[in-house]
Amino acid sequence: MRHLISGRALRSLLLTLCVFLAACGDRNVDWTLYNVKGHLPDLKFSLPGAGGKMVSSDDLKGKTVLLFFGYASCPDICPTTMAQLTAVLQNLGDKARDVRILFVSVDPHRDTPDILQAYVNAFNNNAIGVTGDEKQIADLARRYRVAYQIEKPRPGDDANMYEVTHSRGVYIFDKDGKARLLASDTDSIEAMTKDVRQLIDLTS
Repeated sequence: MRHLISGRALRSLLLTLCVFLAACGDRNVDWTLYNVKGHLPDLKFSLPGAGGKMVSSDDLKGKTVLLFFGYASCPDICPTTMAQLTAVLQNLGDKARDVRILFVSVDPHRDTPDILQAYVNAFNNNAIGVTGDEKQIADLARRYRVAYQIEKPRPGDDANMYEVTHSRGVYIFDKDGKARLLASDTDSIEAMTKDVRQLIDLTS
């Protein structure tokens, strides 16, 4: 599977952003992840979830949210990232009660809400999986500058056999839905745990 933005390229891009952000926000907090406070929009969405229920950002008020874009049949980065986020929650102990993993599928043709929810629950019982139609997903991805591409099968090929490419960042929102941090695929479980714990303490 190919990815539109490699870990190295993402880190290089975000290091540039960090120079601009260095003088802003949370000056006394030692963040390891990228501080995006004030530079990405609030968490805002309303998408179909399991059982025909709509899930929206309002349902997550009061929770720290770890947002990731991927798809259920992803062979590598998605299960790896979900396992890492699950480990972060385990490391947080009791604080994990106020944290939710939100997985948005960029592959709505294969990922029904029920399939997606079963996938994320294999990693964490409190994780939430949502998807939508092509326009809904494209709009939400654009909101957070997420790059992805679905390579349509050629005529005569199996309609369910195609590649999906996507970027890898994890977007972290505070309990008020404000975008606060961005983790790349090269950030460690320990770094994410430390910063999520700091964010919970800072906003509690």
